[in-house]
Amino acid sequence: MDDRLRYLLDELRLTREARGMTQEDLSRHIPWASSTIGMIESGRRKPPPGFWDAVDAALQTGGALGRLALRLGSPQWFVEWSGAEENAASLRSYEALVVPGLLQTEAYARAVLTDAGLTSLEEAERRLAVRLARQAVLTRPDPVDFTAVLDEGLLHRPVGGAAVMREQLEALVAAAALPHVRLHVVPASVGAYAGLNGPFVIATAPDRTEAGYLDNQLAGDVVERATDLAALQRAWEAVRSEALPQQQTIELIREVAEKWI
Repeated sequence: MDDRLRYLLDELRLTREARGMTQEDLSRHIPWASSTIGMIESGRRKPPPGFWDAVDAALQTGGALGRLALRLGSPQWFVEWSGAEENAASLRSYEALVVPGLLQTEAYARAVLTDAGLTSLEEAERRLAVRLARQAVLTRPDPVDFTAVLDEGLLHRPVGGAAVMREQLEALVAAAALPHVRLHVVPASVGAYAGLNGPFVIATAPDRTEAGYLDNQLAGDVVERATDLAALQRAWEAVRSEALPQQQTIELIREVAEKWI
């Protein structure tokens, strides 16, 4: 058995036992028999669709096992970054091409993942589930403090078509109404600026330690060296200085949303 799968199944067993539940007890709360749970825990059967959601609800884990299952199917760099993202006190994100993943609607995210045709539909759906699960950092009881700077060009790019774009821009406006979310747009009138060198995110942990994330066509790169983080800090200050204040940003997003009909 793959070590990552064994770890996940051990977490299932340990969480169940910590709740004082036997396999028989758990079976009374989910649509699978105790014998099925036993086979899954021992690795003799693959968890069926919906299993982790049902178990998380029964064991009151807040979705932890489901998120772990998604994460363990991802490459190591993503595991590292998703951990930094989930545990961050604040996130600062810059995007020039697409809406940041934490703010994407399901339809927009699906279009981003499928329309390029670089992955199978099955893999695109798996990545979609991971992306939507990550958004919990904005809706949990202690949400991350999130600031995003977007290039205006992404507001005009027809990802998924007009209806998808209108829904997405309206979702951005709704997100900006949350007290822990701030949005800023770099207007099209700005010429060359630091953001044209590529998107990035800076995660700051409660203890003030930081990690950075850079994206590319093949993989993501998690950076923690002081010199790299200092460069990202300078890039952040540069893009933030070119962006509109939040109120003007919201007015611009609403104006562009009206054109997507």
